[in-house]
Amino acid sequence: MSNPLQGRRESLSSFFSLPTKLTNRMWIGLTLFLIFLLFVWPIVRLALLSFSVEEGHVFSNYFLIFQEARTLRVLSNTFIIVFGSTILSLFLGVSLAWIVGYSDIRYKKIVSILVMLPFIIPSYIVTLSWTQFMGNNGMFAKVLSFLPGQLEPLNLYSYTGMIIILGLSHYPLVFLLTMSIIKRIPRELEWAVRSSGGSYWTSFRKVTLPLALPGIASGGLLAFLANLDNFGIPAFLGIPANITVLSTAIYQEIVGFGPNAFARAATFSVILGIIALLGTLFQWLLLKRGTQGDTSEIDSSPRFALGRYRTAVEVSLWSFLIFISIVPLFSMVGSSLIRAYGLPFALENLTFNHYQFVLIENAKIKGAIVNSLKLAVGTAFICLIAGTAIAYYRLRKKNSFGKWMEVSVGLPYALPGTVLALAMILTWMQPIPGWNPGIYGSIWILFIAYVTRFMILQVRGSMTAMSQIAPSMEEAAHVSGASGFSKWRFIMLPLLLPGLLSGAFLVLLTALTELTVSALLWSSGSETIGLMIFNFEQAGYTTYSTAFSTVIVITMLGLALVLLGCQKFYEKKVKSV
Repeated sequence: MSNPLQGRRESLSSFFSLPTKLTNRMWIGLTLFLIFLLFVWPIVRLALLSFSVEEGHVFSNYFLIFQEARTLRVLSNTFIIVFGSTILSLFLGVSLAWIVGYSDIRYKKIVSILVMLPFIIPSYIVTLSWTQFMGNNGMFAKVLSFLPGQLEPLNLYSYTGMIIILGLSHYPLVFLLTMSIIKRIPRELEWAVRSSGGSYWTSFRKVTLPLALPGIASGGLLAFLANLDNFGIPAFLGIPANITVLSTAIYQEIVGFGPNAFARAATFSVILGIIALLGTLFQWLLLKRGTQGDTSEIDSSPRFALGRYRTAVEVSLWSFLIFISIVPLFSMVGSSLIRAYGLPFALENLTFNHYQFVLIENAKIKGAIVNSLKLAVGTAFICLIAGTAIAYYRLRKKNSFGKWMEVSVGLPYALPGTVLALAMILTWMQPIPGWNPGIYGSIWILFIAYVTRFMILQVRGSMTAMSQIAPSMEEAAHVSGASGFSKWRFIMLPLLLPGLLSGAFLVLLTALTELTVSALLWSSGSETIGLMIFNFEQAGYTTYSTAFSTVIVITMLGLALVLLGCQKFYEKKVKSV
């Protein structure tokens, strides 16, 4: 016999659960709409514009562009420069990773910091420092003047110069991924080859290299994508030398305002985006394959001794890293102190007037600094909240919707910055046909573009931090009667805070010095730090651009030290508890 009271309770429970289910569906629907609007729709609009023609076939834009001799030249330039710089990044990254990871050289942490320095500093500032170092009146030219013969510095405004600077800027990517995998290779396998009579070269060729290949290939593909995406180096070195690659071709089409400029730029963007997405897909497949069965612990102890050659290797390594990472920066600082560009570096020619102009007198620079700070802090805050929520849903729910969110959020970052910038223009000029909300032409489009581009950095950082916390800890909190707020306040946030803040700090630094997206989306009153340095250099005001770049480098290093200090303080506080 059924119990009427029990049936009434079940009916009431079902009745009150309806609003909760409805609310959850509303939140999911709103999230779906926002992710589609911010991350997917701009790419769709861009692709549609490349097929939009007044007359002819839908592929007319592609046919016309590929029939032009300039297009073949642009594609050839892109292939030569990206391929050459990727080879250089692979050679430097793998060689240094092998020496630092396996040898018994000293001060490996400092060596790793020097390796990462060209990657931490924005590429356009690295380029500026190298142009000052290799200039006719630069430090390197003065050293060559003491040598016999009429030796001249390398002309950086060339294919060779662009390949070298791109390779030096992105070899740390190869170094990081190669280091992470070679330290996990079990040394027992290498010992087995040696004990069987094989030489060290045989052990390296038969064991180390095959097992490290996924990490090396993934690092090489990351360097390839970074070289393909880079706008600052081709803009600083390629535009003056009339060497155009795909990223600068898109920029020139848009700023040129020629006939069908946006449609042509969209076509170039789709071509560049397809290349980048194919590379990203290949990289994902390699990473997925490379992590299968990767259960070995990290082994940081040396695997071979250099013996009497150690000092010579250390001197050579330190000299090389100081030459490519530190010396050009000092040359840039020296150029910022010269009264007029081209004068010799002498006491009577030194002045701090350029710093006074940059920091005090120029109102546009003040506005650019304020704009970049607002954009960087706002982007980091939004990404911290939304990115952490996406990461939590992705890891805890493990459903198709979470996977779709991760892929959608990562799509804008996988595309080159110029491609994303054009997609933002097309989307926010008229999000709905006939309605212009006034976002394009204001600082808000930069804010939306930054959030769209850098959200994945926070999502990945938050996912890494959350993957180290077992779900059983949350279940224990629920069983103990803790509310959702109490669970996050007393359990999740204390454990996740270092990882979450590291991701937010990465977003902050990246957004603070961003140039590629800003170069196409800025308007009067919304200039940014990167754009002001770019404009100064393009206009020939080298002393101002070097002075401003020096201030930015010092600021970034200071922020990095603050973050390191906060992490040390937090670790000591946790250990004391």
